[in-house]
Amino acid sequence: MSKRVSRKKHAPRIKFQVAIETLRDKNTLLEVSRQYDISPTLIHKWRKELLNKGHLIFEQGNPSQELTKKVEELQRIIGKKEVELELLKKFLGNLNPE
Repeated sequence: MSKRVSRKKHAPRIKFQVAIETLRDKNTLLEVSRQYDISPTLIHKWRKELLNKGHLIFEQGNPSQELTKKVEELQRIIGKKEVELELLKKFLGNLNPE
């Protein structure tokens, strides 16, 4: 029976940091690989992905602004629903005088 090896999951911040370090003239890919104890092949993949998709960071706009807009929209909707709910409670209360 073969033993299953679980892969270590790396946070996006670590992937970015490692990929950037290999692009700087300071350390070689192999040195960074040893420093972080991550396969050079995996680091090469991350670096390639950063180089190919890095421009998307600037095309997508500021994610925090988008999230802020979405939160404001949801708060507006919730406020509207709360008013509607109160109106319905009053209306139903008037229908059933006890």
